[in-house]
Amino acid sequence: MAKGKLGRTPPRKSSTPSSTLVFSLLLMLSVVVLILLALGIVSLPTSNSTSRPVHDLNNIVHSTVHRVEVSKEKGEQWVEFLSWEPRAVVYHNFLSKDECEYLIKLASPHMEKSKVIDEKTGKSKDSRVRTSSGTFLPRGRDTIIRAIEQRIADFTFLPVEHGEGLQVLHYEVGQKYEPHFDYFLEDYSTVTGGQRIATVLMYLSDVEEGGETVFPSAKGNISDVPYWNELSKCGQEGLAVKPKMGDALLFWSLKPDASLDPSSLHAGCPVIRGDKWSATKWIRVNEYHV
Repeated sequence: MAKGKLGRTPPRKSSTPSSTLVFSLLLMLSVVVLILLALGIVSLPTSNSTSRPVHDLNNIVHSTVHRVEVSKEKGEQWVEFLSWEPRAVVYHNFLSKDECEYLIKLASPHMEKSKVIDEKTGKSKDSRVRTSSGTFLPRGRDTIIRAIEQRIADFTFLPVEHGEGLQVLHYEVGQKYEPHFDYFLEDYSTVTGGQRIATVLMYLSDVEEGGETVFPSAKGNISDVPYWNELSKCGQEGLAVKPKMGDALLFWSLKPDASLDPSSLHAGCPVIRGDKWSATKWIRVNEYHV
C-alpha cells in the first residue's frame, strides 16, 4: 500500500530588501533631526512658562476668535482693582482708539436728550439730574459691536445674551449725572431680563477736567489714588475714576448674595473743560429680551 506524502512547511524567508531600506531611512532621518536640534536650526514646541504679572489681562480674560483687529495705539492692557465696596475694577485700554472713534461716529447722528427711569411707572422721563445726550446701539448691530460685546462677556464672565444694547453718551461742559443706582427700585423694568447685576462703563474720550465717575458711598481710603490732586471738587467727594479713552470701568450693583449694594451709588461729575464720550453696557441677572 502506498504511503501518503507528508506536507512540508515552506522555509522562512529572511527580511526583504525593502524593509531593510525603510529601517535605514528612518535611522538616517532620526540622526538628521538630532543634528538640527543640536545646532539650534529647529526646535520643539514648548509652553511658555514665563510667569505673568498678577494684573496681566490674560489671567482674567480668555482669548476669543471674535476679537477685531485693533490699532497699535491701544497700549498695554491690564486690570486695576479699585474697591470691594462696591466691587469695582478698571480694565485699561479695553477699547482701541479706532473702536472709540467708531462708536462716536456711529452714535453722533442719533443723539437725543438723556432720560431717567420713573421709579413709579418704570417708563423713561426727562429729569434735571441727567443733562447729557445719548442713544442706544442695538445688541449685535455689526461685526465691531459684536466683538466688543463678546469682549465684555469675557471680562465679566457673564453671557452676551444678558447684556442690554450699548448706550453711547455725550457730556458737554457743565453736563452731569447726579448720584444714582443702576439697579431698579421698581418691578416694571425687570420683566425683560431681571435686575441689573453689573455695569461696564467705557470711556470713549479723554476729558481735560472734570467728568469723573465717582462713588460717594464707597468704603476705604478714597484719596489713595495717584491722580487725587487732578480730580475736580466733585471727584474728591468719593472714590473717583478719571475718564481715559479706551479704559473700561466694571462695577457690580448687586452683592455676591444677590442683594442690592447701596455702595454702588455713583455719579457722573460735571465736565469742566473739554467734553466726554462714553458707552455703557448694563448686564442683567437673566437673559435680556430686546
